[in-house]
Amino acid sequence: MKPRHAKRTRQGSEPRRVGLARTLSKLGYCSRSRARELIRAGRVKLNGALRRDPETPVHPGKDRIEVDGIPLAASAKIYLVLNKSRGVVTTASDEKGRETVYAYLPKNLPWLAPVGRLDKASEGLLLLTNDSEWSARITAPETHLDKTYHVQIGAVADEALLNVLRNGIRSNDGDFLRVKDARLLRQGERNSWLEIILDEGKNRQIRRLLEHMNIEVRHLVRVAIGPLALGDLPKGATRALTIEEKQALELAMKMSAPARALD
Repeated sequence: MKPRHAKRTRQGSEPRRVGLARTLSKLGYCSRSRARELIRAGRVKLNGALRRDPETPVHPGKDRIEVDGIPLAASAKIYLVLNKSRGVVTTASDEKGRETVYAYLPKNLPWLAPVGRLDKASEGLLLLTNDSEWSARITAPETHLDKTYHVQIGAVADEALLNVLRNGIRSNDGDFLRVKDARLLRQGERNSWLEIILDEGKNRQIRRLLEHMNIEVRHLVRVAIGPLALGDLPKGATRALTIEEKQALELAMKMSAPARALD
């Protein structure tokens, strides 16, 4: 009988393999769901052989992939900032025929994926990239960056309301919802604008928290992700992330990771 460790291979002796559909997405060719469709339709070859299983293992950078007979190569990394408009959905296609963020992107770009999401009724800063590893680090809990929102509510805010937001509440479904910080920006006779900072990314977190308090959310605009500010970018417009902005985000992620490890 062979010893148990006989089948073990030295760590790092083989490059890590990933699924074929995921590889197409990582190369910036299309979304992972679209890649699955192409593979199942028999339009993708791996090392000259037709493959119909989206989970077929691939050695990135080593294996040869073709779609419709055209060899694929990794696309140049692209990082875009979009000022998302209200009423636009953060998806490639929508079964209800609603307008998507892809209608606002420049033409002739490789496939870009949103870094996180903004719901249909929300506006503001949205990142898109074909760098899936960078995107995963931006959204990962251990390197999660603060997100800053400006929120108009149908109520006159006072310190008691702000403290409830900071201290948190237990939702009807048992989820604990809180914000990292909240402050008053300005107010009128019947409404207020708040600045709210989140350090976690639960689904519709701000809306659910305020709805639990029977407070109407009239506008919700994301104005910053970590050190990256939306600035004066017009609604519906895009621009490239600058080298300095990307470096600032990288530094912020490095700074936040050790801090979270101590929590």
